Amino acid sequence: MENTMLQQRKQCRLVLFPLPFQGHINPMIQLANILHSKGFSISIVHTRFNSPDPFKHPHFTFHFISDGLTSDVRDKPLDPVLIIKQLNNNCAEPFRQCLNELLSDGKENNVKCIITDTNWYCAQEVADSLKLPRIVLRTSSICAFLAFAALPRIREKGYLSNPEPNIEEPIVELPHLKVKDIPTIDISKLEDLYQLVGDFVESSKKAFGLIFNTFKELEEHDLEKLSEQFLMPIFTIGPFHKHFSAGRSSLLTQDRSCISWLDTQAPKSVLYVSFGSVATMNQEKLYEMAWGLADSKQPFLWVVRPGLVHGLDQWLESLPNELLESINERGYVIKWAPQQEVLSHPAVGGFWTHNGWNSTLESVCEGVPMISSPFFGDQKVNARYVNDVWRIGIRLEKGFKREEIEKAIRRLMVDKEGEDMRQRIMCLKEKADLCLNVGGSSYRSLEGLVDFISSL
Repeated sequence: MENTMLQQRKQCRLVLFPLPFQGHINPMIQLANILHSKGFSISIVHTRFNSPDPFKHPHFTFHFISDGLTSDVRDKPLDPVLIIKQLNNNCAEPFRQCLNELLSDGKENNVKCIITDTNWYCAQEVADSLKLPRIVLRTSSICAFLAFAALPRIREKGYLSNPEPNIEEPIVELPHLKVKDIPTIDISKLEDLYQLVGDFVESSKKAFGLIFNTFKELEEHDLEKLSEQFLMPIFTIGPFHKHFSAGRSSLLTQDRSCISWLDTQAPKSVLYVSFGSVATMNQEKLYEMAWGLADSKQPFLWVVRPGLVHGLDQWLESLPNELLESINERGYVIKWAPQQEVLSHPAVGGFWTHNGWNSTLESVCEGVPMISSPFFGDQKVNARYVNDVWRIGIRLEKGFKREEIEKAIRRLMVDKEGEDMRQRIMCLKEKADLCLNVGGSSYRSLEGLVDFISSL
């Protein structure tokens, strides 16, 4: 019976359209692998900008479309809000033409539906014009998505209209969050951000369904609130990376030498430090980070990605010799890490993170408590939940100050407070493992998604 259903699904093609940023590509490719394992044929439509290597995914067919981005934007991305708006303006027609070609192709005219990132709000009009069902993948947490959806109400209440807002003020409309947790992007004009959020929230409400890379037990209360606001099927089928690793879709080369270094370290002794693929900082913050890490006297694995620091072309060579010696004595610095493997390593006892959702979920799934330094957008919401709701981490509330960094590291890695967090996150890890087993919440939700797609 199952083999017959798999054969029937092979006749059904799904077209997936990721947003071309690492944190969005990874979960979409993971979702593609999950659905392919259920028997569906998969086509990936992607921009030339940040395109993944098709040879790493031979079981998918790739179709690349023009994104219209100029070389200066491609080589040195500016404001992500403006880039996403440009991509939507530039890619609507190429996406439509690509789908038309797929629909007219004798081999691929069996397109069942399209699955796009929520940020591709232009895709809803394209799907409607071609009479194709559209399902959206939201690559953030549910709690962050609800915060974005609430931005119009937050705006009306004037939380951000004051030139000097009280950043510690609680937001009545979003329990647990403060004004400083509102998911804004500092380099954006607020009007542009409001418009972008409004566009992707409204287009999501017109979709046939919503997919989230999370699990019910982690965000149950927020899932209930989401179901009240979005009257459509919602599928929480994460954690995606427990099905398929994101390593093969990485746009950066992973340095696996760090695994050998971790093998020489004591269990739970190493702090892993990485701020993802997009965040940037100035040299002053880098120096404060370095001194805080050195002064903590704890071993650390530090990812300093090329482009992380404004104006730093020589990686870490600009640091004082005294500081470099201290780093080399106690730490290991690389340009990019195989993160899932690092977090699952027995030597890793903490994760200093920007709280992008992929990183946060991976940390939860490996039972590794966190230090939070959110930069923008949904990271702020995730960090607040890590700190105050799930109580599995420490947020650096005052930014990058070496004294606070040193204190936070010792609280997490040495003090009883860190051990209590480790116990709480281990409980969440167990729930993450169970939700994927037969009969678990994510297992049932995935089965529901497969049936739902098959019925379209």
